[in-house]
Formats: sequence, C-alpha cells, structure tokens
Amino acid sequence: MSEKQPQNPPAPVPEHAAGAAALPGRLTAAAVLTALEGLALAGLGVYMLYVGIAGRPDSPRQAELVGLTLLALAALPLAAARGLRLGRRWSRGPALTTQLMALPVALTLYTTGGAMIAAAAALAAAAVAVVVLLVNPTATRALGIGPREEAR
Repeated sequence: MSEKQPQNPPAPVPEHAAGAAALPGRLTAAAVLTALEGLALAGLGVYMLYVGIAGRPDSPRQAELVGLTLLALAALPLAAARGLRLGRRWSRGPALTTQLMALPVALTLYTTGGAMIAAAAALAAAAVAVVVLLVNPTATRALGIGPREEAR
C-alpha cells in the first residue's frame, strides 16, 4: 500500500518581486536618481531642523519651518522612486514633476556661485537624465503607458 502525498505547489512570487525583476535598466536608473534626490532633500530637512532646534540661527522658527517643509517635499520623489522601482504606472507623473521642479532650483544654485555651481550642475544633470530615462519608449512600455487605441 502506497500512499501518495500531495505535492505542494511552488510558492507564488509576490507581484512586486516579479515586476521589479522584469523592469528595464532605464527605469531602475530613474528610480535610483529620483530616490537620491529625495534623500538629499530629506537630509537637508533634517539638518535645517537640527539648526533650528540646537543651533543659533537668526530665526529658529523659520529654520524649523524650512526643515519641515523640506521633509514634506522629500516624500514626493521618494514615493515616486518606490513606485518606479515597483513598476507602478502612477509613479511616472510625480517623478517627472520632481525633475521639472529641480531645474529652477539648479538655476538658483548656479547663480549663487562658489561651491553651489557644482551642486547645480549635479542636480541639473540628474534631472535631465531622469526626464530622458522616463520618456524613453522602453520605460513607458514597462510602466504600461502608451498610445491608446481609438474607440470605434
């Protein structure tokens, strides 16, 4: 007498793990650059909060408010980067918006002069690179964005 034991089916792969493996490199690069921008904003926000609380700024309230504002603004690129990494269609809009907002900031940094010129060049280069990566047809197809068929 032989008993057959039921075979266990293979464990399902989570949707986010399967989608991340199939993403093109362009989309991953855009996600990484967008996340770096978000982390830089968050770091600057934490620094401004620290200066407002522990430092001696001219206006502690203003430093704290700027720090909180930067932390809130950092949420957009960080959420967009996560969405891009997971291949979510909605993430392209916030990622592009972040890059378009970064270009005037880069120009402002450039006009400040000194060491800020290097920061401006890096920010502008990252913003342009992410825009180019996200409008690439390979990335748009991977996100499920494309021309719609006309209704008849």
